[in-house]
Amino acid sequence: MCPMRTAITEFFHRDHIRMRIALSVIGVAICGIAVGFFKFAMFGVDPFTSFMCGLDEVVPIQYGTLYVIANAVLLIFSLIFDRHYVGLGTILNLFFVGYLAQFTEGLLIRVAPEGMIAARIICLIIGVLMLSFSAALYMPADLGVSTYDAVALIIANTWKKGKFKYVRVITDFVCVILGTILFLTSGQPVKMLPTIVGIGTLITAFCMGPLIVFFTQRFTKKYLLK
Repeated sequence: MCPMRTAITEFFHRDHIRMRIALSVIGVAICGIAVGFFKFAMFGVDPFTSFMCGLDEVVPIQYGTLYVIANAVLLIFSLIFDRHYVGLGTILNLFFVGYLAQFTEGLLIRVAPEGMIAARIICLIIGVLMLSFSAALYMPADLGVSTYDAVALIIANTWKKGKFKYVRVITDFVCVILGTILFLTSGQPVKMLPTIVGIGTLITAFCMGPLIVFFTQRFTKKYLLK
C-alpha cells in the first residue's frame, strides 16, 4: 500500500476512534442526567434505578457511592463471562452516572416548582427518551457499556438465550421486583412505592429495549457511525 493511502486510512481510523470515544462519553453523561430526571419526576424510575433506590433505603451510604459499589459487583460478572463489553464506557458509567443523577435531581429540586404535576410529567418523558438515547450512543460505540447493560447483552449475544430487546425486558422485570422487596423491607410505607416503581418504571421496562434499537438504527449507525 502506498504511503499516501496508508496516511489517509490512518487518519479516518483515528477519526472513527475519536467519534466512538465521544459517543461513549456523551452517552454516559446523558444517562446520568436522565436518571436524575426520573428520580425528580417520582413516577417511578427506570428498572435498574428502582433496584438501586430500594437498595439505597436499606444500605446507609450516599447514593452515588452505593451506585459505584453495586456496579463494581456487576463488573465482575462481565469480566468473567465476556469482557468484550468492558471498556471506557463501563468505567465512565461506573464512576459518574450515580453522582450525575444525584446532582441533576438536586438541581431540578432547586429550580423546578415543587410538586407541580406538569413539571413531573415533562421530566418523566424527558427521562425516558434521554435514557434510551444515551444507551443508543454508548452501546454502538463498542467501548464498553454499563455493567447493567452488559448483563442483558451477555445473555442475548454471548449465551444466545434470546433477542436483546426481550432479554432486556426480563432483566428489567427482575430489577423491579428486587427494588420493590428492598424498598418495603426497609420499612417504607406502601403508599410511597410509586415513587420508585410506577408508570415510569413500566414504560422503561417494556419500551427501553425497543427504543434503544430504534435510536441505534435510525440515528447512531445511520448518521454517526457510517
